[in-house]
Parts: sequence; C-alpha cells; structure tokens
Amino acid sequence: MAASSSENALLLIDFINEIVHPDGKIAGKGYADFDARHGSLDRVGALLRHARRAEMAVIHVGVAFSADYREQPEASPVFGGAKRFGVLQRDTWATDFHVKAAPLASEAALVKHRVSAFFGTPLELLLRTYGVRNLFIAGCATDMAVQTATRDAHDRDFACHVLGDCCIAANDDDHEQTLRMLVKVARIMTLDELVAS
Repeated sequence: MAASSSENALLLIDFINEIVHPDGKIAGKGYADFDARHGSLDRVGALLRHARRAEMAVIHVGVAFSADYREQPEASPVFGGAKRFGVLQRDTWATDFHVKAAPLASEAALVKHRVSAFFGTPLELLLRTYGVRNLFIAGCATDMAVQTATRDAHDRDFACHVLGDCCIAANDDDHEQTLRMLVKVARIMTLDELVAS
C-alpha cells in the first residue's frame, strides 16, 4: 500500500454492503434510505476522486467478524446479535466495501471488530507512519463509527475534519444532532468546501 507525502489523509468508515447497500441486512435500519434521499455515496465517490487527485493517503475501515464470530462482543447492544442474524461476516459480499467507496489496491483497507476505527487496528500506526496531521473523516453511521473515530482521533492530537454531507445515518435527526456535537472536537465541512480549499 502506498502512502502520500501529504499531511492530509482521508478516512472512510463502514461503507460496506451490509450497512449501506439496499440488499444489506443492516441497511434496512434506515441507512440505504438515507443514502437514497441524500445521495451520500455519490458524494463519497467524488470525495475519493478528489483525495486521490490531491495525493492524500486514503484509508478504508470496515467492521467484520470471522466465520465463527470469535471477535464478536456478545454483550454489545450493537454487535451482540451478529452471529444469530448471520451479519457482518468477513470475506463475504456483506463486508465488501460498496462499489462507490471501494478501495484501490494501493490503499489501506483495515478490518475492525468494534465501533471505533482505532480500537484493535493499526490505524494510528498508519497515520503516524504517513506523517498525517489533518484527518478528513466520512462514514456510516454518523452517530456511531464517525463520531467515535473523530473523538478518538481528536484525543490522539489529529486535526479532525468531518465531511458531513458524505456521511450516512439511520435518520436525519441522528445525523444532524451528531454533527452539532462534533463541532466541539472537529471542523464540520462539506465536500464542496474541501474541494475549494
């Protein structure tokens, strides 16, 4: 995987079929509908094209569990039912990145087993190795993975920028309330603002 000499990196979280594709088992919780109404994944595709042209390091992170669900936290309200419902199984279509947010072979693609993109992954190591100072974040869900990663990145002294119109949530209220809270630890911006900067 190649990295850019830029101090900027793009972090894309949980844009996987199970969660954002209309045929995904979790997408029915509102995520696919949110995308259909807001065109979020189309903007994620444009965001990726911009980041690649700007030679930003691009890192994709997706949640997944082994076939036997050995990493599943059974007491978790979020992941506790994964095995029972047969969701988020690694190396299946479900945990492949959506075609509009698919990584290039040269881009890092990490697997996580918890909400945070930092927990139990080499994400921080990659960011430090790449020399990243400014982290641009988009993902699903705004109120879960995006919020957690942004707060974690902030506390690791990265300057955080959340691309609000490139994020997906189960509903507009969750999305908007989370962005209002994240103003305390990140700059909330649009794709157009990033491209113009």
